[in-house]
Amino acid sequence: MSVKVLYEDNHLIAVFKPSGVLVQGDKTGDVCLMDEVKEYLKEKYKKQGNVFLGLLHRLDRPVSGIILFSKTSKGASRLSEQIRNHKIKKEYQALVEGNLKKSKDILINYLLHDEKTNKTQVLNKEKTGAQYAELDYEVLEKRKKNTLLKINLKTGRHHQIRIQLSQIGHPIVGDKKYGAKTPYQEGQIALCAVSLTFQTATGGETKTITTEPSF
Repeated sequence: MSVKVLYEDNHLIAVFKPSGVLVQGDKTGDVCLMDEVKEYLKEKYKKQGNVFLGLLHRLDRPVSGIILFSKTSKGASRLSEQIRNHKIKKEYQALVEGNLKKSKDILINYLLHDEKTNKTQVLNKEKTGAQYAELDYEVLEKRKKNTLLKINLKTGRHHQIRIQLSQIGHPIVGDKKYGAKTPYQEGQIALCAVSLTFQTATGGETKTITTEPSF
């Protein structure tokens, strides 16, 4: 797997994650993006020994899009602080089943993730462990049987976009886990992280990284 670099400075590197690729290694032993980026940096800078690479956020395996890593401890600290303070803006595009009645809307739910089944469900806020989740969407294009959406994620809950769109009756194309009936490429769903806005680790310059979805 070749690494597609979207942005790089002394402290950070942003790359494109293809659908179906793990961000971080797991028990499957499959190739992961993090190891590939480490190898890229090792070769580019002729580094000896282990390469530092900090994981700042994740994307689900079947999702594609922008992933930002830190190359230094300073980068990790500064960007982690931005994430905690909700200073990083994430924008997604998704192809969903059916045509939505509203051209734009805000979705608010309380979500609970089940570690055993690796699924998230919508609950009442009174339920212990349920987390507040918010996103807003806008219709970009209506197709014959599907709709292309732009999504701004306000909170970053597990499988948040997937379950919230499924909850309103419009699951993401290919997302069988959350009720999709329309097939997509094996191991992939039609969801892509297309834009990421953050401040650089030094200097505080605002950067926006973008990419295009394949659907």
